[in-house]
Amino acid sequence: MLLITQNAELVAFCEALSAQSFVAVDTEFLRESTYWSKLCLIQAAAPGLEGVIDPLADGLDLAPFLAVLADPGVLKVFHAARQDLEIFHRLMGALPSPLFDTQIGAMACGFGESIAYDGLVQALLKERVDKSFRFTDWSRRPLSESQLAYASADVTHLRDLYPMMAADLAARGRTGWLDEEHAALIHPDNYDTSPENAWKRLKARKQGGDYLVALRTVAAWRERHAQARDTPRSRVLKDEALFEIAEQRPRTLSAFDRLRIVPKGFSGSRHGQELAKLLDEALSAPDKSPEKASGRPGPLPQAPGPTVELLKVLLRRQADLNGVAARLIANSQDVEAIALDDAADVPALRGWRRELFGEHALALKQGRLGLRLRGGQVEVFSVS
Repeated sequence: MLLITQNAELVAFCEALSAQSFVAVDTEFLRESTYWSKLCLIQAAAPGLEGVIDPLADGLDLAPFLAVLADPGVLKVFHAARQDLEIFHRLMGALPSPLFDTQIGAMACGFGESIAYDGLVQALLKERVDKSFRFTDWSRRPLSESQLAYASADVTHLRDLYPMMAADLAARGRTGWLDEEHAALIHPDNYDTSPENAWKRLKARKQGGDYLVALRTVAAWRERHAQARDTPRSRVLKDEALFEIAEQRPRTLSAFDRLRIVPKGFSGSRHGQELAKLLDEALSAPDKSPEKASGRPGPLPQAPGPTVELLKVLLRRQADLNGVAARLIANSQDVEAIALDDAADVPALRGWRRELFGEHALALKQGRLGLRLRGGQVEVFSVS
């Protein structure tokens, strides 16, 4: 295992990585008390190569490794990549591509909805993952040999998992099944930290214009302060406080005093004065409207409950029969959309998903297909 702390070492390691068809990547970071993740280690491995990069080493320039992540000729392999990608997006201003996420791949290989990394390693490699340093402080130096071995094992297992999963997917004719999932994972909107879009991560409880104007305003205010102070959003204001402010829409300091969910003394603080002013300005703007506030389509009509439930039973049956996670085929919103509209614009009615589930779903809706129990198992049958 190579610990990389010098620029010359990193350049040589990355030159070797760039000659490979794929590289497995993992990180260790801290984020409990900050807004931005503090990157503490980068682990990388390819066939015949493995190394641990110390981004906290004095003077180390990560540019050679970031170039590998950006190289279109090298596939980057992660497990449950979302948090790793957030870190690299901030460092690169872009996202690693092309990419393969073994957690997503596992859904197409019959390992369920969201198998943990250790479960996947045990199932495919017949090895146990050491968890003894799971909660270690990776920012402290020096790191022990045991810590480095633990960190390295994560990525060497990942390196060994990928060829097995790729071969399995190819044998089943499912290599292309993950294209949409991976494209969605590396969509830049997922990693947008601009304050004006912060409200989109929240599950708005109403669609009314003033409610959403207020929610957008207070979410942007919180995001700016969390970023500026490098502190978690919840330490500025909790989500529940944002929803209550959007509901009550306080525009004066005295109105903030009547809210129990905001911190004590908030109305008398500089932050309280600033937020009250911003809310008053936003809610008084002459050009505000529900459409401009929401930026989202309105809620769908209520889907018929019995139809939705039958479609969910069919979905589970098709998923189990074909050894693929139901969530990879269709989510609840897809099922509800199909219940409402035979021509719904959802992934479940396109490509392999339509073949596996969508056509059966339409036939069930239209009375051409039935469901029955036999021997405790759900069966489908044609209705003449």
